[in-house]
Amino acid sequence: MIIDMPDTDTREVSKRLVQLREANGVVTVGRVLTLVVCTLDSSEAEDAIDAANDASREHPCRVIVLARGDRTSETRLDAQIRVGGDAGAAEVIVLRLQGDLVSHENSVVIPFLLPDTPVVAWWPRGAPDFPSKDAVGRLATRRITDATFAPDPQSTIKARRNSYAPGDTDLAWSRITYWRALLAAALDEQPFEAVESVTVSGLRGEPALDMLAGWLAARLSCPVVRQTGDLKVEIHRPSVSIAISRPQEGRTATLTRTGEPEQRLALARRETRDCLAEELRHLDADDIYAEALTGIERVSYE
Repeated sequence: MIIDMPDTDTREVSKRLVQLREANGVVTVGRVLTLVVCTLDSSEAEDAIDAANDASREHPCRVIVLARGDRTSETRLDAQIRVGGDAGAAEVIVLRLQGDLVSHENSVVIPFLLPDTPVVAWWPRGAPDFPSKDAVGRLATRRITDATFAPDPQSTIKARRNSYAPGDTDLAWSRITYWRALLAAALDEQPFEAVESVTVSGLRGEPALDMLAGWLAARLSCPVVRQTGDLKVEIHRPSVSIAISRPQEGRTATLTRTGEPEQRLALARRETRDCLAEELRHLDADDIYAEALTGIERVSYE
């Protein structure tokens, strides 16, 4: 069910939500969090809603989508409520802001926050330089950004170190979860020698690889080089070299180890909805993410 409410206000939207709950049995009991999605415009909102709806099947929540319009136009709020099959396991409130409301997003959001549940803020694109200091970010216990879609992804992920506050994370980090698992498993085999060096290569505009390089630099305390080229991670020990490679758009990786036959491993690129669902599983500070950000400073770029 989709209900459009053009040129309205937060009070009218709240009243309509109560009416829906009374008339159709729409309830907020069982919602584990409120997800506030800050989008740049209405055209971006639908992709974000699709990802949030998919993630809500694992994490039932109220989704509040802020779609920013023209700051210079007449002040206006157009709302839309989605429940039932159009909202996954969520309850979606789309708020399209015009004029002065664009500068007061937090005031528009507050009336719709579920009581006694955590608040998560997500910026699919156009994240603030300091998420924890943003008006919406201050309402949240967890703040999710995505450097992948920034104008300069590599510079953006590097800057996350200076703006980091407990509760921050970036989807570039969750995109390498499977890579981290495979590399950890490969290193946990004989010979148990110290790692001498690591090379991480791939597209320059893929911040997930910068996060991977930073994580390896922080964890292994060895020289790590980040290169532009084919997608590959090479780990060098005194007597053994290990490499995991995958075509840029492939779904299967190849693991090679000195003196052993090649292995084929499933390693598809993760979709945004999967990364978002992962980040919603834990709402505390991600210390390993913070450590990986620090590790980026130790990476050499070629």
